[in-house]
Amino acid sequence: MDTALIGWSRAQFAMTAAYHWLFVPLTLGLGIIMAVMETLYVVKKDDFWKQTAKFWQKLFGINFAVGVATGIILEFEFGTNWSNYSWFVGDIFGAPLAIEGMLAFFMESTFMAVMYFGWKKVSKGFHLTSTWLTAVGAAISALWILIANAWMQHPMGMEFNPDTVRNEMVDFWALVTNPVAISKFFHAVFSGWEVGGVFVVGVSCWYLLKNRESRFARQSILIGSIVGVLGTFMVMFSGDKSAVHVAKYQPMKLAAVEGLENGGPRAPFSIVPGVEIPGMLSILATHDLEGIVPGVNDILSGYIDNEGNVIPSVEEKIERGKAALRSFQDYRAVRDTNAVMAAEAREALEQNMDYFGYGYLDEPQEVVPPVGLVFWSFRIMIGFGSFCLLVLLLALWFAYKDRLSGKTWFYYVSMASIPMIYIAGECGWMTAEIGRQPWTIEGLLPVKAAVSSISASSVITTFFIFLAVFTLFLVIEVRILIKAIRKGPGIDEVLPDIK
Repeated sequence: MDTALIGWSRAQFAMTAAYHWLFVPLTLGLGIIMAVMETLYVVKKDDFWKQTAKFWQKLFGINFAVGVATGIILEFEFGTNWSNYSWFVGDIFGAPLAIEGMLAFFMESTFMAVMYFGWKKVSKGFHLTSTWLTAVGAAISALWILIANAWMQHPMGMEFNPDTVRNEMVDFWALVTNPVAISKFFHAVFSGWEVGGVFVVGVSCWYLLKNRESRFARQSILIGSIVGVLGTFMVMFSGDKSAVHVAKYQPMKLAAVEGLENGGPRAPFSIVPGVEIPGMLSILATHDLEGIVPGVNDILSGYIDNEGNVIPSVEEKIERGKAALRSFQDYRAVRDTNAVMAAEAREALEQNMDYFGYGYLDEPQEVVPPVGLVFWSFRIMIGFGSFCLLVLLLALWFAYKDRLSGKTWFYYVSMASIPMIYIAGECGWMTAEIGRQPWTIEGLLPVKAAVSSISASSVITTFFIFLAVFTLFLVIEVRILIKAIRKGPGIDEVLPDIK
């Protein structure tokens, strides 16, 4: 297999996903914030809240438009760069993506049109409903995409058909209720709330710094900080659930996240290299101080898990995976000529199917992801996310106590927290996706077997084309956002600025 093709295909997909994730969280967060503000307008019958909601809706729309462009390209890359993957699991992976397009994206786009153009055409109640459905549609869209992603992390609800060489869905409900999908959904959506909260607080502090739109800024900080704080605490809760699932279904990822070479019961949690909390990792991963958390070396050599199951070594998994591939080839060779031999080959395939993907690996060390990158990505995510939580808590306290005046230092800190929360989100996805390498589908299909049979030069060319286009998109979006923010909501010109 062409290593250059694999590397550049991964790089192109990672770059596209990284750009796309710059837009998704703000859509999720601003959607809730603008809906809350319009609700206050309908309840209080105060035009101030209408103008406030319309301003944040404008920024929502700018962000949403660019996010759609990157998201569409991301989905097309499954067919262009990862055609073997698409063929192998398209029956399963395609279903949630199709539902996302037909249900969630359609719903989101339809009601967004009413939200933007229906202020004077529909009733207040219907318009408010449209705004909320736009926000809910964004969350539902994320749900189905994350169901697809979670299936790659923990495949279930399917059977391999050696006649079609495809995994076919046998239990749609198992796909939807995948525990990994549920925790990933809440983690992603509520992280969007934190991003939205930090963004609103930071932008509003800029207005206070410029002595503009005082009432708008203060009220936006209050709403944004409430949503952001709630979202952050829910991120922490869902993150705890995710840790348990990673420990159970992706132990190598957890070992990489912690830089844990040799594990066992009372495994320590590493804050930074050389600074550990004894037993904390076992508590976080298994909710039991005596819980077994395997390290990299344990997984490579084999270990006994917390349920007493003997987990074979990676070398044995590779041997059984190659046996599965041989049985598959034997079955394909005799299926139309010798029913008895075909049945025997199929039985042997089913016995080793759990290790099918390992048959494509050449050596055990291939299952170890880049430990250093995963280790530090996780800690940057936690560090920056925690700092932003502190900013949100201060914003909530100052706004609630009406102590925002003259806090110049806080204005600058809040504005600086905007890029920090984006970096935290990107590092979170790096942890999740790089941590499961070398797998496109955990234990079932490695990256080297999923890539399309195309030239590396074509992937390199499109990589730089996409890089230039996405960077242009990002620059344009930032410029448009800055222009809209500088213009402001104009509430001072329409309504009295109540301090």
